[in-house]
Amino acid sequence: MTSRRLVLTRSAALIGAASTGLLLPARAQGAKIRVGLMLPYTGTFAQLGVAIENGFRMAIDEQGGKLGGREIEYFKVDDESEPAKGIENATKLVQRDKVDVLVGTVHSGVQMGIHKVARDSGVLNLIPNAGVHIATRGQCAPNVFRTSFSNSQPTRALGAAMVAKGHKRAVWITWKYAAGDEAFEGFKESYTAAGGTIVKELGLPFPNVEFQALLTEVAALKPDAVACFFAGGAGAKFMKDYAAAGLKGKIPLYGSGFLTEGVLDAAGPAADGVMTTLHYGDGIETPRNKAFRLAYAKTFKMQPDVYAVQGYDSGLLMVQGANAVKGDLSNKAALYKAMESATIDSPRGKWTMSKSHNPVQDIYLRVVENKENKVIGVAAKALADSGAGCKMG
Repeated sequence: MTSRRLVLTRSAALIGAASTGLLLPARAQGAKIRVGLMLPYTGTFAQLGVAIENGFRMAIDEQGGKLGGREIEYFKVDDESEPAKGIENATKLVQRDKVDVLVGTVHSGVQMGIHKVARDSGVLNLIPNAGVHIATRGQCAPNVFRTSFSNSQPTRALGAAMVAKGHKRAVWITWKYAAGDEAFEGFKESYTAAGGTIVKELGLPFPNVEFQALLTEVAALKPDAVACFFAGGAGAKFMKDYAAAGLKGKIPLYGSGFLTEGVLDAAGPAADGVMTTLHYGDGIETPRNKAFRLAYAKTFKMQPDVYAVQGYDSGLLMVQGANAVKGDLSNKAALYKAMESATIDSPRGKWTMSKSHNPVQDIYLRVVENKENKVIGVAAKALADSGAGCKMG
């Protein structure tokens, strides 16, 4: 029934978008809240965009499909993970569709386009994934809230965990773009502080997936372990190529948890034994997580991952804010205050919002076993991003 309702909701959103020109210009309190979803629906991050939307809609549907008692109208844009179109696409949602809140996005480069539009227009922006540092550091803004992570948060918990397992010499591999560079910041800081040595940094341009030359170099370097940052379909290919190159079982593979999120079916046995750190894990043994996973699986006929949780938590944060102002999103001071002081009762565990609007959260150590990211411990408790350079106002 729920999936049919989602189809109807989507149809209604399309009809609504087509007929907006016929509506009265006044946006009364009784009018629908306009939610813009700017996410990747094509390309290497497509499945991430779908999971985020599913999670967000699920949180809203648990409230009867309303925010602060008001009906919702959705507007969707495929951002194609294309930074060059970021400003243009975000502007469409803000100026053409006049959204009250913009939910997006996955790719850090695209997020910078959204960020500019959000800062210039004052529209509320919920970031359900992109961890680009500047959004909650030097360019933090009262109307921008992240419900996911900063790019260096998961890897900041990785270094000590690797050294604790006796891996003193590591090679780091990533895409050379903002997210990869910032993930490296967290790894370098934690790994060297724990006494580890980074033998070499290897990289390739985003979204290139020709890993063979890099893996040949890893084999020659013979490090104690490899740490990496990849996501989406490329993560699955990297793990398969790593195994095919004969490195699996010889040189342990670690990563920011995005390496193994949502791609374990695609990666197959190549992922077994890969260890990662992330703010979520399938097997978190809490009633909250179990209930969420069951409800998500029933609704969408698939298993949730961290992206679904982040989308869901974006919805939970929006619900808390909207309920606090009884649906009057124009009461921005009260809306932002409610969102800043919120405690989110998430499937990942309860988390709070930092002063720079980034989650303060536990980071888990996980290992892949039989197509599941099994939680084997907490790598870091209540880890906050530095928020360096953030001045609200």
